[in-house]
Amino acid sequence: MGTFENHKNLYLKLKKDAEIESLSIPSRVELYFLSIFHLIESCAAKNMTHINKHQNIRKILEDNKTIFKEETETIWKLFQKVENKLRPKFSYGFSWTEEDFKAIKDVFLKLEEICLQVLKN
Repeated sequence: MGTFENHKNLYLKLKKDAEIESLSIPSRVELYFLSIFHLIESCAAKNMTHINKHQNIRKILEDNKTIFKEETETIWKLFQKVENKLRPKFSYGFSWTEEDFKAIKDVFLKLEEICLQVLKN
């Protein structure tokens, strides 16, 4: 199992890389996606839970509501929005717009805000 510190450090490294404006936008989207996954995983690890794969987020969080409490549904729904609606436009196609990239960053910031609050407590 990855430790809390390992996941948190990876979140920080990936976020830093995602903010490099000289990288392609599709690359930055993938880095934001991976970064937020590891931040969510660090919240789980803090609570002795392991998600392992991004496809497991909803199930693991629903089964362990003590991690995010009343924000559980918000976390998995926002993550699924990135995973299933926004990210594929950048990873598998060419239909994305600047507004889609802004949406990725907005969702990232909302997820980050919730996760960082969980890590404070």
